[in-house]
Amino acid sequence: MLGAIGVVYGDIGTSPLYAMKESFLGPHPMAVDRLHVFGVLSLIFWSLMLIVTMKYVLVAMRADNRGEGGSFALLSLISRNLEGRRWTKGLVVMGVLATCLFYGDAMITPAVTLLPAIEGLAVVEPGFKPLIIPATIAILLGLFAIQRRGTGSVGKVFGPVILAYLLVLAALGISQILARPEVIAALSPLWAITFFLVNPTLGFLALGSVFLAVTGAEALYADMGHFGRKAIGWSWVIVVYPCLMLNYLGQGALLLQNPAAVANPFYLMAPEWGRLPLVGIVTLACIVASQAVISGAFSVTHQAVQLGFLPRLRTLHTSEKAAGQIYIPFVNWTLLIMVVLLVLGFRESTRLASAYGIAVTGTMLITTSMLAFLVFQVWCWNRLLATATIGLFLLVDSIFFASNITKIADGGWFPLLVAAVIFTVLTTWAKGRQIMRERLEESALPLPVFIKSTGTSVHRVRGTSVFLSASPETVPAAMLHNLKHNQVLHERVLILTVKVEEVPHVAPAKRVEIEDAGQGFYRLILHYGFMEEVDIPRDLAGIETCGEPFNMMSTSFFLGRQKLIASKKVPGMTLWREKLFAWMLKSSESAMEFFKLPTNRVVELGSQLQI
Repeated sequence: MLGAIGVVYGDIGTSPLYAMKESFLGPHPMAVDRLHVFGVLSLIFWSLMLIVTMKYVLVAMRADNRGEGGSFALLSLISRNLEGRRWTKGLVVMGVLATCLFYGDAMITPAVTLLPAIEGLAVVEPGFKPLIIPATIAILLGLFAIQRRGTGSVGKVFGPVILAYLLVLAALGISQILARPEVIAALSPLWAITFFLVNPTLGFLALGSVFLAVTGAEALYADMGHFGRKAIGWSWVIVVYPCLMLNYLGQGALLLQNPAAVANPFYLMAPEWGRLPLVGIVTLACIVASQAVISGAFSVTHQAVQLGFLPRLRTLHTSEKAAGQIYIPFVNWTLLIMVVLLVLGFRESTRLASAYGIAVTGTMLITTSMLAFLVFQVWCWNRLLATATIGLFLLVDSIFFASNITKIADGGWFPLLVAAVIFTVLTTWAKGRQIMRERLEESALPLPVFIKSTGTSVHRVRGTSVFLSASPETVPAAMLHNLKHNQVLHERVLILTVKVEEVPHVAPAKRVEIEDAGQGFYRLILHYGFMEEVDIPRDLAGIETCGEPFNMMSTSFFLGRQKLIASKKVPGMTLWREKLFAWMLKSSESAMEFFKLPTNRVVELGSQLQI
């Protein structure tokens, strides 16, 4: 539970910094009076209840793919059970779109959490205001610079930091509630209803800011594999939810006493002597929240590479014990550049908060739509129960999404633009790989025919050769090129195919699939989960069913490298997408490094391919 509090709840835990403030001072300002304060508090309480407690804790977290959660895990869980159905392609598009929206969220989160934390300096002393932007950027530079060292050592203090921060939230809230205990009445849903009845338009627009209290909820499901459903669920109910609501109620009580405190109700709850220490602990909590989303970006990117939506990227493992702790330099530095540009471009948390939320609501809406397929088609719930549950979630998510759309002109365009660009990249790579495989298969030679015609007529030399191939049924192009130029084959020839399954992890007993094709040829398939690391030498060393044990010093690995030529003549993608795919293929990490092949035992054979 302590670990879950530290990693899972960092994002949603920092929402009190800006949620109440934005509800009154955001794109659609409201009067700071009893009706609006109670109405906003009621909306926040029931939004957290419906979205976090009911949707994620009680329903979504039951949809675990062998213990793992998140958009890709949910997608693979449904696809595996509904394979071949007519809506499978639509589900894939939804899963990819949710991932793209996550990247937009990952760029905004570090900026929107750290900036309001540092803005507390201006509350302590107005003269500190010019330091806010430089201090924020300096912290961001330090945060991203330490990513290569891994999060293991930092992660040990995540739990205590966030727990201490949550207890401070509760203490600040209680101190204000004691002065105006009537604010507790705002927990009644009648206040939310009254708010809408008095001014339906303003109530609808206010939901876009109220939703900021819920941002970070998707982390419960995404990080389920790290801590388990029980730890995440109980820590929410027992610790996080009560502490958050005590703080929100405290901010409401402060606004009832002093409407002018709406300028920064979070920091103004604290006594003057405690504001500077509060800035310190809040900044630490925001760093933790940012760290969690950065680590999430690494994990999601790794899954996208394994599932064939992104080219191979250089990935470093930062822990010998925890396989999930990885560092991807390209993702790290790209995120840093975008986050710094966001801080410099928006400059104030109020303006930045307008860009926040639309990506999260889009992700949540897609998650609910995918849960609908799971509940109706896979779990086969009672139709009435399933309709009521999913209908409620869709209604809530749709209203929030519609309200956040109104913020597109105020900055909401940014995560949508990011999502559109990344969606183009992911789908271009997936489609390009499919077209490339089809082109290679057009001229492919069936392996049995090749063995029968050349197995005994070609000179054989000592040792083992491993040819990587997308298909175990055909002869790899690299083998044909090698035979054409060198006119020899090794005594033992492996046609090796790496398959990434739609499950997070593959049991060791199911890792290897091998078939003796005769005359020293073997078909070998290595199966991996989409969250696992591919290590061919390690897994070859454990094989004892195809002759003598493997010795890397007498094994040669042959890789084919295609140079793509974009062409209008051959049907495929539009020309600009073909050029984009060719550039991505050229820029991807080499198969030698990605598959952990020994550098002095690899031979690459190139060819040209028109797509």
